[in-house]
Amino acid sequence: MCTLEKRGNLFILTLTGESKQDQEHRLNPALISSIRSALAEAKSQAVNGSALITVAEGRFFSNGFDLNHAQAVGVKVGSVEAAKSEIIRMVDLFKGVVSDLLSLPMPTIAAVTGHAAAAGLILAMSHDYVTMTSSKGVMYMSELDIGMTLPDYFMALIQGKLGSPGARRELVLRAAKVRAEAAKGMGIVDSAHDSAEEAVDAAVRMAEELGKRGWNGEAYAGIRKSLFPEVCRLLGVKNQVVLPSKF
Repeated sequence: MCTLEKRGNLFILTLTGESKQDQEHRLNPALISSIRSALAEAKSQAVNGSALITVAEGRFFSNGFDLNHAQAVGVKVGSVEAAKSEIIRMVDLFKGVVSDLLSLPMPTIAAVTGHAAAAGLILAMSHDYVTMTSSKGVMYMSELDIGMTLPDYFMALIQGKLGSPGARRELVLRAAKVRAEAAKGMGIVDSAHDSAEEAVDAAVRMAEELGKRGWNGEAYAGIRKSLFPEVCRLLGVKNQVVLPSKF
């Protein structure tokens, strides 16, 4: 699951887990709902100058969709089709997380201190900035290796975030396991750090610096959505005009 901590104008969203399995932070309906609830709470308390940082406990930032959960659904009813339908349902539910992050009225930073795979990588890339540790963890779009196509909104986000066709090809058509320095060169992450602690500290410093600008959150969210029109169209995220309160 996850927790949300407020430190001044900063919100710290932490993906939590007691066991090693839980600390893979696989995205199932329960975790997706928990993340969305935390983001809704942050949005409800947002002020000009707020910022959000997402971190995760353990060796994983997120290991993607919970395929074991989908398999269990199929076993319960004795149907492979039910398992496939549950995967499709999770893909649809996860749209809400990406939509919430793109619409959040504040800068967002993911501090990736472990592996970010498949939907877990999309979770990280849905933030405005990404810091990452060089000491452990890879960025990995595993869909090609497991024989699964990418949802359309995944591809739209990747196309919007990565300007280089070569970087996109490396990520999705080679299923490369990309470490922090290479991810920085590809434009997936903004900074690479020697340790998990340094990656989180860098995210906090960035959030504090951005928060000092005191930007109007709704204007920030509107400009962000304008940067990624195709993924917003696929997600049904609407934009609105925001004008200065004072002239």
